Amino acid sequence: MQQDNERTTPTFNSIDRRTFLAASSALAASFALGGIPTPARAEAISLPALPFAENALEPVISARTISFHYGKHHQGYVNNLNKLLANSELAGLPLEKIITSTTAGKPNVAAVFNNAAQVWNHNFYWKSLQPKGGGAPPAELKKKMEDSFGDVTGCLDAFSKAATSQFGSGWAWLVLNNGKLEVVKTSNAETPITSGLKPLVTIDVWEHAYYLDYQNLRADYVKAVLEKLINWDFAMANMQA
Repeated sequence: MQQDNERTTPTFNSIDRRTFLAASSALAASFALGGIPTPARAEAISLPALPFAENALEPVISARTISFHYGKHHQGYVNNLNKLLANSELAGLPLEKIITSTTAGKPNVAAVFNNAAQVWNHNFYWKSLQPKGGGAPPAELKKKMEDSFGDVTGCLDAFSKAATSQFGSGWAWLVLNNGKLEVVKTSNAETPITSGLKPLVTIDVWEHAYYLDYQNLRADYVKAVLEKLINWDFAMANMQA
């Protein structure tokens, strides 16, 4: 005979229903407070917009060259870098920090450095050019050139020599080093920011920067950039920063 104090054991269905109702209430409350928190995702490196139209540098640099150089090569470095950074401890860091946190030549980070530095170098290169550029530099920059190279022509000659003599792919840079202007050249993806130098302007001498327009005549490309496109205002702003 069943005793009066004997309690009915809850069934699985009754427990399941109560659990479901409790979970549903908690879920509704969470949404009311702004939704369920999700882990923050590191922001991807993006391709900056060009500071000019693709045809704005013609006839010195054609729209076709800009289209390939910016839309294919530069974009490719951005895409490669984001793939390499996925699930990496470097993900979410500023581009400059990624570059200085890696060292070219180390097998485990060489690919990250190369793509990150090439993204940064190209970002800087586009700003180093402007339609109707070249000509006389601003007075303060001109004075600094005279103090460092004797005169403006001496600075331009050194810049041109570095750009044309760089063996293989690379970059020529006008930099500030301890208050004095210098011209340096770097190979492949190397960049002055890893050496404590302050870049002012650069010329890209990878073949993809000029080959469609100048073929093997790199010197003609360099001369045209220095005479007609180099952005001395950008150099001046960097020098004063």
